[in-house]
Amino acid sequence: MKIATWNVNGIRAREAQLCEWIERDRPDVVCLQEIKARPDQVPDRCKLSDYHVFWHGGGGYSGVSLHLKRELLEVPDFSHPHFDIETRIVQVALGNLVLASVYVPNGGKDYAAKIRFMTDLVAWAKLLHDQGRELVLCGDINIARADIDVHPRERKADVIGQLKEERDLFEALLGENLVDVTRAKDPDNERLFTWWPPWRNMRQRNIGWRIDYILASRAIADGATRCTVLTDVGTSDHAPILMDIAWQAAA
Repeated sequence: MKIATWNVNGIRAREAQLCEWIERDRPDVVCLQEIKARPDQVPDRCKLSDYHVFWHGGGGYSGVSLHLKRELLEVPDFSHPHFDIETRIVQVALGNLVLASVYVPNGGKDYAAKIRFMTDLVAWAKLLHDQGRELVLCGDINIARADIDVHPRERKADVIGQLKEERDLFEALLGENLVDVTRAKDPDNERLFTWWPPWRNMRQRNIGWRIDYILASRAIADGATRCTVLTDVGTSDHAPILMDIAWQAAA
């Protein structure tokens, strides 16, 4: 199974790029963030007929979606945890596996709201594992997990996205149950970034942050054969991530 995530920074601006990427890599699950569109504003070209999809957006801000290949599940039951605000998370169950696309607030305008969202996200993930469920959580978490996840020129201990309180919540989210799969596959790479400030050719110079993730239950992560940042895709300020796993649905 191929599972992918991408903060598209506006699906209407990335319409052709999204379709070209999906046609190239053919992921079974696609999680998008910052779609910046209501369902009726999503371009027809992006309504891919071989996927079930839930568009969860309210207009020109935020928004997520979750796409599932039709052969994986006949009638998916898309839903939202209770702490969903500003169309920021959508989930679906595939047998015993829960898949979710999430866009955590960046905290610049309301840092307290980001902390509340992250705290609720931690509790939600723990509850799923306490219930014996497996989880793959994909998306833009808006936290650089550690200093290695920020270019040296961008490292600032007092900047939102790098604060100790945020990083502690990230580690609580991982806990004993989740694996940061991209880092697990490339543990020492000091230039493993997924977002670049959109000025001064930062992306071309690879001066960025790693704030987009695929987090997976250990049983799922153990089956991952790769988890790659696709820096060649699109003109968003974020790059997609693609994970290949060996997995079979449980009853």
